[in-house]
Amino acid sequence: MKPTCRKQQRTMCAQYCISFADVEKAHVNIQDFIHLTPVLTSFILNQVTGRNLFFKCELFQKTGSFKIRGALNAIKGLTPATSEEKPKAVVTHSSGNHGQALAYAAKLEGIPAYIVVPRTAPNCKKLAIQAYGAAIVYSEQSDESRENVTRRIMEETEGIMVHPNQEPAVIAGQGTIAMEVLNQVPLVDALVVPVGGGGMVAGIAITVKALRPTVKVYAAEPLNADDCYQSKLKGELTPNPCAPETIADGVKSSIGLNTWPIIRDLVDDVFTVTEDEIKYATQLVWERMKLLIEPTAGVGVAAVLSQHFQTVSPEVKNICIVLSGGNVDLTSLTWVKQAERPAPYQSVSV
Repeated sequence: MKPTCRKQQRTMCAQYCISFADVEKAHVNIQDFIHLTPVLTSFILNQVTGRNLFFKCELFQKTGSFKIRGALNAIKGLTPATSEEKPKAVVTHSSGNHGQALAYAAKLEGIPAYIVVPRTAPNCKKLAIQAYGAAIVYSEQSDESRENVTRRIMEETEGIMVHPNQEPAVIAGQGTIAMEVLNQVPLVDALVVPVGGGGMVAGIAITVKALRPTVKVYAAEPLNADDCYQSKLKGELTPNPCAPETIADGVKSSIGLNTWPIIRDLVDDVFTVTEDEIKYATQLVWERMKLLIEPTAGVGVAAVLSQHFQTVSPEVKNICIVLSGGNVDLTSLTWVKQAERPAPYQSVSV
């Protein structure tokens, strides 16, 4: 049963790990340290879908994805006025984007960061984590391996864990996306959000249902990693049984104990898409919109292009898709030739 909060209340019921008040506080905490990312449109994609599409371009965000919002908010909550009380270190596990974001946020506050990363994570993301000054510790792809290695690093460093999608401060930070969208697209009817661990879609759902409860919130995920869809279908938290194989590396993790109740009650529907649909949608955005999104960001686009989405009422006309990030490992693409990097200051004939 859905919660029965009074309409005039601007916060959600206490059964959730955050309220809209937490999102408002997060907005104050981070607004001077992040970009107000633009919302773009595409005439071609409007024609293809028969709807008015708006693209929230978090690929232009600092560190290349929306993840900086939650990471910054979490770090701000860990850093009191006196430097003596700062944590000795922060630790997390990440497929790449949260790791980059936490590394950057921790560096701003002078806190060492340790990022547990699957060996299979895109090389560009691993290099970026190191460039922001964090230490990388490798794990296997499974959630169990990530968590075991993370616990060991926390013990060794006496660090504080900043979970990539279940930490309430992270979820609240991601909810600031919706605050911006509701201002940038006042007539929006729905938001489409990629879902892995669920931090972004949970934060967005809390915000949207507090401010504009008639606006729909749709989650989108790969068919190969459909734990969110299965959980909604069964009415209980149903994690992926094993590490999923998908080109959308940012949504391989399962939704968790903090994000599930919000998704269960406040997310209107979940759309799954195949690997071919993700690849097609990603390339379509590259070619038609000239936006270098990563495949995880293509998941939301693929959902709106899918046959299943045609069952959504035509009255849901104005749809905002969150393009979650743009950290693409170009060397992994089959059409990019491997080439030696020119030596510094070496002239290159073209």
